[in-house]
Amino acid sequence: MSDRKQNITLKLDIHTITLAVDPDKEEFYRQAGVWLNKRYQLYQAAYRNDSPEKLWLKVALEAAVGLHSDARQKSLEPVEQKVQELNKIILEKLNSNQ
Repeated sequence: MSDRKQNITLKLDIHTITLAVDPDKEEFYRQAGVWLNKRYQLYQAAYRNDSPEKLWLKVALEAAVGLHSDARQKSLEPVEQKVQELNKIILEKLNSNQ
């Protein structure tokens, strides 16, 4: 990871934002900007009477739910692997005692 930052500018709906980011994360920010714009447009089409603020809140909520869901799933992966290993050992021991 680099200590130097680079400025990037993203356009989110009608808003423009300039950020100082690590160069190795620039593409992630750009991909996130594309995702945010697509989600905003979908909500805008579905909820035509909502204010832009409400639409952005819906986008933010969807992003947060996805983040927490992914984090929870990843945190369970090592446990699931360990359970499978232990099950294999138990089955081997049971089979060797027969």
